[in-house]
Amino acid sequence: MKQVQWSNWSGSVRANPRTVLYPASIAEVEKVVRMCRQEGRRLRVVGSGHSFTPIAASEDCLISLDRMQGLVHVDAEARTATVWAGTKLKLLGELLFRQGLAQENLGDIDVQSIAGAISTGTHGTGRAFGNISTQVVGMAVVTGTGEVLECSGESHPDWFKALQVSLGTLGIIVQVTLRLEPAYKIEYESRRIPLGECLKQQARLAEENRHFEFYWFPYAEPCQIKLMNKSDQELREHRIKDYISDVLVENTFFGLISELCRKLPKASPYVSRLSASQVPLGRKVNYSHRLFATRRLVRFNEMEYNIPAESMNAVIEEMREEMSRNKYHVHFPVECRYAKGDDIWLSPAYDRDSAYIAIHMYKGMPYEDYFSAMEHIFLRYGGRPHWGKMHHLEAAQLKELYPMWEAFSAVRQELDPDGILLSDYTGRLLDVSGPISDSFSDIG
Repeated sequence: MKQVQWSNWSGSVRANPRTVLYPASIAEVEKVVRMCRQEGRRLRVVGSGHSFTPIAASEDCLISLDRMQGLVHVDAEARTATVWAGTKLKLLGELLFRQGLAQENLGDIDVQSIAGAISTGTHGTGRAFGNISTQVVGMAVVTGTGEVLECSGESHPDWFKALQVSLGTLGIIVQVTLRLEPAYKIEYESRRIPLGECLKQQARLAEENRHFEFYWFPYAEPCQIKLMNKSDQELREHRIKDYISDVLVENTFFGLISELCRKLPKASPYVSRLSASQVPLGRKVNYSHRLFATRRLVRFNEMEYNIPAESMNAVIEEMREEMSRNKYHVHFPVECRYAKGDDIWLSPAYDRDSAYIAIHMYKGMPYEDYFSAMEHIFLRYGGRPHWGKMHHLEAAQLKELYPMWEAFSAVRQELDPDGILLSDYTGRLLDVSGPISDSFSDIG
């Protein structure tokens, strides 16, 4: 038990929890929950701190599941694996690979814990694939009353749909059972084409490729498209070339020019055009878990919204017009991805095939005007915010975006009747309050 200052990855949120705990077993998690309930304290669980909102922050009791990582059980015949909830996605990929298995899709960052990823609706790209939560077939959860719940779509269908994306407000996920597939290789290809051409082709590219995404550089004409498809080819790695592109160009060099933009914001459009011209191009083949994610050493703040897939072009055009009118100091690319609709109650992709648009701003640069202007556009198209990324919505607005909002609230009341798993932030999101007050430092 120790007291520390906690910060998320980007540095946008800081908290000073009274207590930080590192349980190593389900029994220890139960004990902590019961203690907090008896003493009227609040409890939040943190994974890797990769959310840009205060969703994991607590000024009271903070639990890390870093000591609960690894495989619990693998069923090779059923192609499922039960894993400890604190397992980081990068480690999980390697552990599953040793068993001849892989997740069907991943996001472009793999440092999150599996529980954190599913609790916030983390996703990758691909029209045939839902977010990571759709891969979950079962969970073990310590509820807000300190009871251990084994939950699946068959045993507790309503609770399960609420738990698949729960914001950490229904219970502490301690184990996750995933539906998997045999380990597979993918061929990755990076191209550079004009944005106008990309928008003409994007629907076809999303349909024809297992995974497709594109990066649009504000104030620049070229954009980067990334295509990934299953492959039977031999591994094709270029260690020196990959180091140059992935580390030196996309991180070291980009970090230096980002610092230039922070000190000289008016340089941002020129830097954006320079970045677009230096996009690493080419192909490589490797196992899926080694290619989905990219290394992120340059820190930033991020907003991401889910919109109906068919609205992608219209939203991008409105964003371009807004940027042209107001000349925001932005040099980070806009990331555009796709996801299959699902039936998870608080999933941003609930009941619709979706596109995701993410905007970024280098750490230390003002982002509020840019993010707010883009958010207004997203909302005009029925946008739903990513739960782990910056947005300005509260319960009254969110309720209108999620048809199963009231059903989720009812499950939350059942599983955490005393609200010990709430913070002020999550309480505002869900329009409920807990037993004591939290305050967080948003340092931008």
